[in-house]
Amino acid sequence: MPNAVITGATQGIGKAIAEKLLEQGFSLAICARNQEELDSLKTGWQARYPQATILALKADVGVKEEVLSFAADVMDEFAVVDILVNNAGIYLPGNIETEEDGHLERLMSVNLFSAYHLTRSLLPTIHQSRKGHIFNICSVAALKAYPGGGSYSISKYALLGFSDNLREELKDTTIRVTALSPGAVYSRSWSSSGVAESRIMQVSDVADMLWASYSLSAMANVENIVMRPQKGDL
Repeated sequence: MPNAVITGATQGIGKAIAEKLLEQGFSLAICARNQEELDSLKTGWQARYPQATILALKADVGVKEEVLSFAADVMDEFAVVDILVNNAGIYLPGNIETEEDGHLERLMSVNLFSAYHLTRSLLPTIHQSRKGHIFNICSVAALKAYPGGGSYSISKYALLGFSDNLREELKDTTIRVTALSPGAVYSRSWSSSGVAESRIMQVSDVADMLWASYSLSAMANVENIVMRPQKGDL
């Protein structure tokens, strides 16, 4: 049975990806900060997919030591990791001149450093897969500066740059690296925004695109995926 690791998988895009991979016969290791949500998801998923091994571990990916501890627990359970999805992220709007002190450090620690440290830790197990694939969930905020982007946009630009450098380093291996940059997706943060659900994408759209990319032959690597609502960004 193939294995996948997903950060920030208790809601939104991460949860949709987790459920897509379970449907496809994967075992999972996920992490998030809320233990109750993790336990509830694991119970429900285990009932639906009894053949799967599911690790649901509490970890604040903004803290390096917790990322490394999560990675160690994953490697204790899985000798091979086939898919790594660096999905965990936080959004704090602001402008560079006026945003609160510490915004950049917090956003970089969650949106970039977590992916960097987890990927470095798990690469030995990903190398053991004949079809290893690393997905970094970036954002259209990584592609173009916009008002109020501030440190959030900086952190997503950095994650995209990390993806490009990692792909270059791994191109002579069997590991593929894909940066997936969605625009507005209907998740918890948008449900109370007043924006019509029909105006923006579904989390399942992102999960389906990830699976389509993974399902290609080993000789094909989709380097960058950009997804936007049909009517454009909000």
